[in-house]
Amino acid sequence: MNVEQTPLSGLVILTPPRFGDARGWFSETWNATKMQAAGLDINWVQDNHSFSAQVGTLRGLHFQSPPHAQDKLVRCSRGAVFDVAVDIRIGSPTYGQWFGAELTAENGKQLLIPKGFLHGFVTRTPDVEVQYKCSDVYAPECDGAVLWSSVGIDWGLTGDPVLSAKDQAAKPFDAFTSPFSLA
Repeated sequence: MNVEQTPLSGLVILTPPRFGDARGWFSETWNATKMQAAGLDINWVQDNHSFSAQVGTLRGLHFQSPPHAQDKLVRCSRGAVFDVAVDIRIGSPTYGQWFGAELTAENGKQLLIPKGFLHGFVTRTPDVEVQYKCSDVYAPECDGAVLWSSVGIDWGLTGDPVLSAKDQAAKPFDAFTSPFSLA
């Protein structure tokens, strides 16, 4: 497993090796023992799988606050997305900064997003499937969102995104109070 650090502390790109032959390939997308040895000891409790039909579907920017905050391990298993995380840990030197990575079925990259980050993605191809592990269960009372267009992210859109009603109505970043702190 290749572990690549990003400019945002705690946010890493994981690229598992693929072993192929004439039939295709095999990849171990998570191995607790190997990840623990790399300092990434996370207890996953829920797997999520989303499907987005249209190019330009934007999901985010989402978070789940304490006591049900979630680490996420995100991968694209069909198609391609631009996946983004934004640091919302009060006291962090990179508070409010974002990082994005192309996750595709072909490149096999995964984004490990720790608690204290917003998360979102936009689809680059039709019929995209994204799968992600979570370190806590979904808790509606802890669910939150920040307006996708309020953080200065270059989503690479050529038109208006396809959004849910929840994402359209999210608070802008400058009106948002983070529930996360490094203190």
